[in-house]
Amino acid sequence: MTSRAEQADVSVVPDTLSPAQVTGILDVVAAAARADGVGPLSEHGMLRVRHSEPGRGHDVIAIADGQIVGYAYHDEPDPESGVTGELVVHPGHRRQGTGTALIVALAERAGPHPIRLWAHGDLEAASALARSTGFERIRALWQMRRSLAGALPEISVPAGVVLRTFRAGQDEESWLRVNGRAFAKHPEQGAWTTRDIELREAEPWFDPDGFLIAERDGTMIGFHWTKIHPAKGTGPSIGEVYVLGVDPDAHGGGLGKALTIAGLRYLRERGLDEVMLYVDEDNTAAIRLYQDMGFTRWHTDAMYRHFPGGKDQPPGPPGLRRFSPLVSPGRKALRAHTAGRRAKLAPLAALPTVVTG
Repeated sequence: MTSRAEQADVSVVPDTLSPAQVTGILDVVAAAARADGVGPLSEHGMLRVRHSEPGRGHDVIAIADGQIVGYAYHDEPDPESGVTGELVVHPGHRRQGTGTALIVALAERAGPHPIRLWAHGDLEAASALARSTGFERIRALWQMRRSLAGALPEISVPAGVVLRTFRAGQDEESWLRVNGRAFAKHPEQGAWTTRDIELREAEPWFDPDGFLIAERDGTMIGFHWTKIHPAKGTGPSIGEVYVLGVDPDAHGGGLGKALTIAGLRYLRERGLDEVMLYVDEDNTAAIRLYQDMGFTRWHTDAMYRHFPGGKDQPPGPPGLRRFSPLVSPGRKALRAHTAGRRAKLAPLAALPTVVTG
C-alpha cells in the first residue's frame, strides 16, 4: 500500500466492474472486516460486486498507486426514499479524505435524490464521518442472537396450514408475491425481483430444505428462509433467520411464531449452536417476540441520510443542488473525471472509518 501522505483518485465506473476491479474491491472489503470486526458491505452489496450488471445504479472506486483502496455504490433511485448505498475504505487509507471524496462522487451521481448509507456495526468512527459530511441517523437495525442449545417450543401450526420445503424452479413467483405483500412497507426487501432470488439460489449456502413454506388450501401464505453462515477463522458456523414473512391476510393466527420455531429446529438439527436475525429497532412488537424466544441484541447497523439541499430539506431540481456541507473542491475534480480527465482529489475531511449499507 501507499504512504499515508498519498491521495487517491476517485472515478465513476462507466459500465460494469471488471474482474480485476472485483478482486481489488473484495480485497479492500476483507481488509476492512479484519480491522473493524464487522463486514463493511451487506449481502446485497457483496452480490452487487461479484455479479456486476449495468443499469443498477453507480459504482465508484478510489485508486492509489495502482491499487483500489476504496469503493462506494448506490442503487437505482426509489421515488420515495432516494438512493441507498454503502462505502468502504481500506484501513491503510483512512483519515486522508478518501471516504469523503467517495461520498461527494455518490452525491454527484445521485442528482436530486436523497442519499442513504448503511454503517455496519454502528462504529463511532463511521458515525463521525457521517456527521462530518452532513448525514443524519434515521434508522437502526438490530442483530439479535440466541443459543440453540436450550429447549425450543413445540411447533403449533394454525388449523388448515401445512408446512413444506421450497421447490426451486416452481415456487419463485408465489414467494415473490407473498414477500412483496409481507414487506410492502420495506422496499429493500419487498421490491425483490426474480433476479434477486435467482442470485441467492446460485449461492453455495442456498438449501431448499431450510426454506420453509406455509400453505393453506394450496396457496402460499408465509415462509421462513434460513441461512447457514460458514465458520470464519476461529468462529463457528452460525444460523440465520434470513427472511421470515407472513401474508397480511394470515396475520394474527400465530403463523409467524410457528414458522420461526420450525426454522430454529431445522438449524439445530443441522448441528448449529447459535442463530441470529435482524430486526428494525423501532419494531418493538417483533423485538418483544424475539426476546420472549430467548434472543438478545448482539450489535446494531445504522442508516444515515443526506438531502441534496442539506438536512431537513426535500430534494429539489438539479439546478438547485447545494449538497451542504458537501460543497467542496472535490466537486470540480469530479466534474473533470466525468469529462474524461483523471483529476487528483484534495483531502476534503478526516476519514476515520467505513460508512456502509
